[in-house]
Amino acid sequence: MKKHITVSILGTLPPIRALSSYCFELTQALAQICSVEFLSFKKIYPAFLYPGGKPDDDYTYPEIKDPNIHIRRRLTWYNPLSWLSEGLTATSDLLHAQWWSMPLFPVYMIVCVCFKFKKKPVIFTVHNVLSHEKSRIFFLLSKMLFTLGDHFIVHSSLNKQQLKTHYGLADHQISIIPHGSLDFHVKSGTVDRLTLRKQFGLTPENKVILIFGAIRPYKGLDTAIRAFAQTIATLPDARLLIAGRLWEDWGPYERLIRESRIEPQVITHLDYIPSGDVHQFFDVADLCLFPYHHFDSQSGAAAAALSFRKPMIVTEVGGLPELVSDRRFIIEPANSKALAEAVIGCLQDPAILSRMASDAETISGKFAWSGIAEQTAIIYQQMLKQL
Repeated sequence: MKKHITVSILGTLPPIRALSSYCFELTQALAQICSVEFLSFKKIYPAFLYPGGKPDDDYTYPEIKDPNIHIRRRLTWYNPLSWLSEGLTATSDLLHAQWWSMPLFPVYMIVCVCFKFKKKPVIFTVHNVLSHEKSRIFFLLSKMLFTLGDHFIVHSSLNKQQLKTHYGLADHQISIIPHGSLDFHVKSGTVDRLTLRKQFGLTPENKVILIFGAIRPYKGLDTAIRAFAQTIATLPDARLLIAGRLWEDWGPYERLIRESRIEPQVITHLDYIPSGDVHQFFDVADLCLFPYHHFDSQSGAAAAALSFRKPMIVTEVGGLPELVSDRRFIIEPANSKALAEAVIGCLQDPAILSRMASDAETISGKFAWSGIAEQTAIIYQQMLKQL
């Protein structure tokens, strides 16, 4: 790049959880190209606004030590003066705001207005173009916020079309840059796989199917449970490992597991998984499922699976199909029979599983953060040239 740029990124970094895995990777990749001033939160929002329970901090992330990164953890949900101060005192050339959560609207609005007041470009990465729960309020607030944006980054072609259709943005205002793989989760030289399996109550013979990430209605866990009930009729050594914090009532899933008579074959960890423990769940897994009923973007949990080069079966929604090469393992949503057939097909054939892992290795190259940072920095340069 011709000019050394300093960018302010508005989002979250550890120990705050929220979008920190994505921001952690993006920030360190961008720091190889430009200087980064990160505007993060000291307190992000009150517990009653967080469906998954109290948003506890996670201190198990690796430490960020890059001298090109300056982190300011001053934003608090309850203090508008902190929003105004961060927006006005930021010394960067432009703002790159990571937008995903409706309760943060007033914080983002004030910070973005401050940058516009200083005549500095505002770029949004829109992680949720529309709310997962199809909230009309989220749409209206996003539309208001986007009037302050000079350029928009999304993770999939569907997201780009949604921005154009729902928000009236022009094609030239939107760039598609993928969600990178979350390689920092991978731990080398730690506890071996057999030992980890024993800790989970698993044997070497078990074929472990992992569903990882926050448990929410749109993620299709009910479809996965029904598919697993069909799977164990053919593969009695199969086990279903469900790991993630509840964002909804567990009761219907518990009843479905009980009525399907698969309780002994299902292992649950219904809580937030600290960053430092994520590798344990992927290390014991043979296959990862992402049977989402509806979805528009790319999945952070699927990005983690890609980091571990795990075979994946996904549904044909959002950006999930981009993570799988073999079309046999891209399933229509809410089709438990097709999902069970795909699971059985790959778990019965070690050669297929091996090939799926090799495919994940190849695909991960397309989601490398170095390339993502280069594409992002080009947008920064273009926006600054327009001043």
